[in-house]
Amino acid sequence: MRIFLALVLAASLAALAISNAQAQRLDVPIMLAPTDGQMAGCGGARVRGLNPNGDGFLAVRTGPSTGYRKIAELYNGDWVNTCDSEGAWYGVVYGREECGVHDARPRTMAYRGPCRTGWVHGRYLTDPIP
Repeated sequence: MRIFLALVLAASLAALAISNAQAQRLDVPIMLAPTDGQMAGCGGARVRGLNPNGDGFLAVRTGPSTGYRKIAELYNGDWVNTCDSEGAWYGVVYGREECGVHDARPRTMAYRGPCRTGWVHGRYLTDPIP
């Protein structure tokens, strides 16, 4: 019985890992600009201005428009690193205090760090700087 429970737990954890990996696949990757590690590679912003009487969340999408799939939700007060932009949309990295977005990079590259990523509309961010 213990072996059976261990196998069920292992299978559940594997399915969760695959689910999280699929949720992070972006149609438009978040690109990080080159930096020497001395200056900020990304800006930062807080989510604000969401209507508490509306749906109350900011949709995080796989690309910079409403035509892309929603993969997560952010709420008033949430902090994000703004690392990329396309029009009024921002490529954000979020979910942990240290995401590696300020590390030195010799060239522009897609974000592949430990944090969550996605695209949000800038209307609901405080002074975003990509």
